[in-house]
Amino acid sequence: MTFKWIWGYIRPYKHLMLLGLLMTLGASALALVNPFMTEIIVDRVISNGETGLLTAIIGITVAATLLKSIIRYAFQLIFENVSQNVFKTIREQIYDKLQKLDFDFFDKNRTGDIMAKMTGDMEAVRHFVAWVIYMVFENAMIFIIAAIMLFIIDCKLAMLMIAVTPAIAWFAVRLAMEVKPTFSSIRDQFSRLNSVVQENISGNRVVKAFAKEKFEIEKFEKENSAYRERNIESAEIWEKYLPVLDSLAGSLSVVMIFAGGIKVINRSLTLGELVAFNSFIWALNNPLRMAGWLINDIERFSASAEKIMSLLETEPRIKNPEAPMKRDGLKGSVQFRNVGFSYGDEKVLENINFTAKAGQTVAIIGPTGSGKSTVVNLICRFYDCTEGEILVDGINICDIDVRKLRESISVAMQDIFLFSDTIEGNIAYGVPDATFDQVQWAASAAGAHEFICGFPDGYDTIVGERGVGLSGGQKQRIALARALLKNPSILILDDTTSSVDLETEHKIQKTLKSFYRDRTTFIIAHRISSVKNADLILVLDEGRIIEQGRHQELLNLKGYYYNVFVNQFGDFDSVYEQEVV
Repeated sequence: MTFKWIWGYIRPYKHLMLLGLLMTLGASALALVNPFMTEIIVDRVISNGETGLLTAIIGITVAATLLKSIIRYAFQLIFENVSQNVFKTIREQIYDKLQKLDFDFFDKNRTGDIMAKMTGDMEAVRHFVAWVIYMVFENAMIFIIAAIMLFIIDCKLAMLMIAVTPAIAWFAVRLAMEVKPTFSSIRDQFSRLNSVVQENISGNRVVKAFAKEKFEIEKFEKENSAYRERNIESAEIWEKYLPVLDSLAGSLSVVMIFAGGIKVINRSLTLGELVAFNSFIWALNNPLRMAGWLINDIERFSASAEKIMSLLETEPRIKNPEAPMKRDGLKGSVQFRNVGFSYGDEKVLENINFTAKAGQTVAIIGPTGSGKSTVVNLICRFYDCTEGEILVDGINICDIDVRKLRESISVAMQDIFLFSDTIEGNIAYGVPDATFDQVQWAASAAGAHEFICGFPDGYDTIVGERGVGLSGGQKQRIALARALLKNPSILILDDTTSSVDLETEHKIQKTLKSFYRDRTTFIIAHRISSVKNADLILVLDEGRIIEQGRHQELLNLKGYYYNVFVNQFGDFDSVYEQEVV
């Protein structure tokens, strides 16, 4: 299966590969010129004194050696070129596949596992195309040509030599069968080791903040020891079979010396033919010795290829409809009808119903884990609801082209991610052709312009990986500016002002009032100050809407929303009296 898969990538270069294999065949044949020359030297130059042949023999030997070297260099370049092209194509396909896969895939697969496929597994595939293919072919050709030459020199002695090869083949097959599972285990453990390192590097600030360096070292040592054990398990199989394979291959020389020596004594074989036979034994012996190592590389390739194939065959759960609704733009009305969502066996949302008209602001509030972020993730079709339906402009979002839907939505996520780029580049990420004035406007609306200008390089300041070098509030405001610049029909703000002070939040809310009027806005927040002016406030608890209405309506209910208000603003009655006065 893996060979059929890799052939699909090699096929566009089949003529180049054929040329490389033909050149390999030529180089293999030239490698066997020297044994012929040694036979002539022994039988005709040394034994018969035909010294005039010496110059021609030396010339042929030198020419054959040089030509073989040139051909080997040429076909190695061919195979390397093909391997790099195949490597590039597969790598691009993997990256393209990763862009198409949805949140569910990344929820279930660790970054280290994915990176292991993109690096170690890909290198095993490249090595197979660049080296293993021609080495298998070259050694096979040398073995076949050498076997033919042995039969030409002496059929009976050749039969004696070939008799041992079935035993070598049997042990080689047994080796392949036993060693393959160990390579799969090695690749799996390498992925786990890679994940530990990746998580440690990404979370190094948390590690140092909690003084958990020793714990992380122990965790790494545990996975590293397991990786060593997997490699030792593989090596133990090699230790069991390689000595046998080497001994059987080496026995050819022993048989040749005794049987060949007797034939020379009996004058049924010339000394020159015995010398040539000995040289051809090397050509027969070397491929047999290489068989074990080549099987090793083939099984490594097979284990790695299976992992890459598994990734490429993964289908995203979020798929475009076969005949998507064609709309130039969305107005932004959103309706949830009996929506439920389960993550595996865990019920996350149940019976969610509400309507947000175009241009309205909907706020979502509730305790941690109540399903607030899941609601807005469903609007973007990061996940599909398991019950009910979601309508945008009266159309089920499953009938809208996913790309068109997301182009009309802008999200400032709770988990902020900034790229290693300039501040301007991060803000303009969703609108790469935005003018600098537009970027400045978005930054000003998000309350970021002032602190950006305080940096020596201003908007050209390079942001470190994941926003290193910026405070939590600064990162939130840049993420908010990025969302605003997109000028969407639906704006989703997932707890985007939690890290800014109340004064800054008030300024941002005041600036965004006019912006909210032109589009449907969803605000997830824990602060009442962020949601009290919304047209509709949804209160979620344990995946259900327990309260909904406007600010004053929810206060009058004296339920969850009322209690949150009191906790944040103090005694409600006194506050209410002050507001009335």
